[in-house]
Amino acid sequence: MKTLKFDNNDTMHAIGLGTWKAKGNEVKNAVKSALKSGVRHIDTAAVYGNEEEIGDALAEVFAEGNIKREEVFVTSKLWNNAHRESHVIPALQDSLKKLKLEYLDLYLIHWPVAFRPEVDYPTNASDYLSLEEVPIIETWKEMEKAKEQRLTRHIGVSNFSKEKLKDLVSKAKHKPEMNQVELHPLLQQNELLEYCNSQGIKMTAYSPLGSGDRSDDMKGKDEPNLLELDEIKNIARKHNASVGQVLINWHAKRGTAVIPKSTSEEHIEENFKAANVDLDDDDMKEIAKLDRHYRFITGKFFEEPSKGYNDIYDEKNAIVDPVFKVVNKGIDKLGNILN
Repeated sequence: MKTLKFDNNDTMHAIGLGTWKAKGNEVKNAVKSALKSGVRHIDTAAVYGNEEEIGDALAEVFAEGNIKREEVFVTSKLWNNAHRESHVIPALQDSLKKLKLEYLDLYLIHWPVAFRPEVDYPTNASDYLSLEEVPIIETWKEMEKAKEQRLTRHIGVSNFSKEKLKDLVSKAKHKPEMNQVELHPLLQQNELLEYCNSQGIKMTAYSPLGSGDRSDDMKGKDEPNLLELDEIKNIARKHNASVGQVLINWHAKRGTAVIPKSTSEEHIEENFKAANVDLDDDDMKEIAKLDRHYRFITGKFFEEPSKGYNDIYDEKNAIVDPVFKVVNKGIDKLGNILN
């Protein structure tokens, strides 16, 4: 299994298990199945509402004695309503309590957006806190303290653009070690990847298979299906692999981590075995042609100009292939779509 190495020599498996949208016994069993299959990288977040079940799974597996805590890389994320200085470390401690862990391996700021502490999901502009009220650097300083207090071994961000990262790096005592963003062949984000590589910031890809299990009201009109791309199918046949394995291995080949979500034991094992696929230069060149800058998770649901959130990804001038340019439908329940 390919790994990503941090400055302190900690390592993280390039292929992990994503748990967004997985709840209850389903996610508990998925985590146990993943660890049984060899997965040693588990990703969750406070807003997913599944930390307790994941904690139960981890505790049961560790109690068996075959897998040690230090062998499993666990990531969680700070939700948008805990960005204030006094809320960051308590939020992390709450995640640790639910996960039944003494420390996290990686803690991320989930989005560069802040809500009022009592708000889980905003319904109007008054539910937001502006960037002037809660600057990202103030939240980040608390993330740094959390690392210094050994509540987490590593800290990073999620859904940050190159512009937001550059600003944070210029002000931070400890620069982010990870940026978790949407990545796949239709959204390759080469400029962001190049910047992160130049700064020693690692990247993790979410929604690598297109997150097709989102509800219909979360999807764009005529949304493309990554699993039905002819070019990927041809490469899969060439390597006697599944389409999903090709999509997953592509990330490892680029030097990023990837967290495909599944609750099926069969699919979890298949995803993990994507590490055995050996994409060649021709494959990578063919996949490079597929980039359309198409987002499944648009971020539009957090754009609130009156509070300074005008363009979450800082892409107003981005060139988007008109064939794939889609505006997502209105979302009734914001909580359903959040990675």
